Amino acid sequence: MTATATATASATTTARIPAAAVAAGGLVGGYGIARWTKKRPLGGVALAAAGTVAARQWHRTGGTKAAVGLSAAYVAAFAGSHPLAKKIGAWPAVLTVAGGVAVASWAVGRRAGG
Repeated sequence: MTATATATASATTTARIPAAAVAAGGLVGGYGIARWTKKRPLGGVALAAAGTVAARQWHRTGGTKAAVGLSAAYVAAFAGSHPLAKKIGAWPAVLTVAGGVAVASWAVGRRAGG
């Protein structure tokens, strides 16, 4: 293989992080960023970016129905973490909903064969 072909192959080969990890990381990371920087919009940017990446992967592996359903679950998890935090605390709530989204993502991806 020539140096150009090797460089091209390297540029097009990327490691794929599972959508379940991206989604869970977006929920945890978004909250962490918002909390530690005291800038909620910055946490929202991280949350939205991870959700977008995960949704693209969900669409690729499971199709439109899977992407829409899991994206709705992602948004519902974010919204649901707020009232849950009043009952069990902020970090436990975020980790709980992140785990739920990760499990749902894994299950849908496994069922779709991705």
